[in-house]
Amino acid sequence: MALVLTEEQSMLRDSARGLISDKAPVSHLRQLRDSKDATGFSRDLWKTFAEMGFSGLLVPEKFGGSGLGCVEAGVVMEEIGRTLMPSPFLATSVVAASALSRGGSEAQKAQHLPKISDGSLLAALAVDEGAKHRPLQTSLQAARSGNGFKLSGDKAFVVDGHTADLLIVAARTAGAAGDRNGLTLFLVDPKSKGLAVERTAMVDSHNAARIAFDNVEVNADSVLGEVDQGYGLLEGVLNIGRGAVASEMVGLGEEVFGRTVTYLKERKQFGKAIGEFQALQHRAAQLYIEIEITRAAVLKALQALDADADKAGTAVAVAKARAGTTATQAVQEGVQMHGGMGMTDQFDIGFFMKRARVCQELFGDSNFHADQLARGKGY
Repeated sequence: MALVLTEEQSMLRDSARGLISDKAPVSHLRQLRDSKDATGFSRDLWKTFAEMGFSGLLVPEKFGGSGLGCVEAGVVMEEIGRTLMPSPFLATSVVAASALSRGGSEAQKAQHLPKISDGSLLAALAVDEGAKHRPLQTSLQAARSGNGFKLSGDKAFVVDGHTADLLIVAARTAGAAGDRNGLTLFLVDPKSKGLAVERTAMVDSHNAARIAFDNVEVNADSVLGEVDQGYGLLEGVLNIGRGAVASEMVGLGEEVFGRTVTYLKERKQFGKAIGEFQALQHRAAQLYIEIEITRAAVLKALQALDADADKAGTAVAVAKARAGTTATQAVQEGVQMHGGMGMTDQFDIGFFMKRARVCQELFGDSNFHADQLARGKGY
């Protein structure tokens, strides 16, 4: 398959770019940060996002969505990366919508997917429990109780978990931490008795949450997929999320590159623009090459996910690992080429560096995915 967007996907990109660049430039994130906004994003803007159909991109048409695929979601995520727009799109419209579409019963889909599509329901995936992404190390316990389960344990780094109306929680119903079997996904109301949500503002001025479960009761109808067999569903959903985050990092890296090249053309030293210095030209050219290679790897991974190819996991691991290293290179070069000004809060370049750091960690950093690739090859 050609590594280019179709005409329809290009039109979607232009539509998303027009809205996001107009309504949510980097100054929008700066204003939310400075005002210490507890929500962390604009609900009015999210309503507009939903009205334009973006919130239901991955929701099947029968439930009010567009029924599009991962490539289209990646197109929107790339535009989000260009302006660092804070929104529940990743947590709700990509990850949660995919989990419900892939693993939900007809009743669960009918109850939640239309609300995701129209923007009235926010959801979040609660999987990580420590500082690093290690889904197999899930230890939050789900013990059988009557006709349901009781959940006990803690989750960390739950993206947009502080505003979620619905939580998708990975819990262990059998086995021990590290076992593939014994994981189950549950749909949990964050207002349930025994559940405590603590908002945590991240370094990039976006938000996550720590969530504590103290014998939180859920019924059997809350199981998403099959009991003890949730790892396959979870890994598939995580791969979709990884592809989306990789797309965001492509947009982020390209925006930093563009801003840096503009600065190199404008900043003068020794009587001429610093962009005329060959050493900086070489560094900029190398960064451009890395971004374009990464863009191709990410698009290939998104296409593989849409095709449900056997090697989609490998393609996603390559894309996420490469996107992480490329985005890191882009922001580091951007700050360095801006000189001392790049270290000041006055320049937006610092916002991109902070977001790149968080995106690197989301759903596994480059080292995590390099390790996954090595293990897959028998190393």
